Amino acid sequence: MRKPELAAAVAEKTGLTRDKAGEVITAVTDQISAAAARGEDTTLIGFGTFNIRSREARDGRNPQTGATIRIPASKTVGFKAGKALKDSIR
Repeated sequence: MRKPELAAAVAEKTGLTRDKAGEVITAVTDQISAAAARGEDTTLIGFGTFNIRSREARDGRNPQTGATIRIPASKTVGFKAGKALKDSIR
């Protein structure tokens, strides 16, 4: 499901217009992104938790030359599904 389809489904369920539902979805994703940028977790009870995960620096290989390269440490966003979401797809 893409964002326009999600906005249409939210609009139908809530009685909002599609444009207003799209604005709400944008606001929610913007706030989740802002919290992640600050290093904070975002938990939506029953849905899941967005969190920041750290990756250690490690050695890798250049696939073209086979040379060893150093991959620096980095951070990424992770998602852990909540119980209600897990139960809904089983």
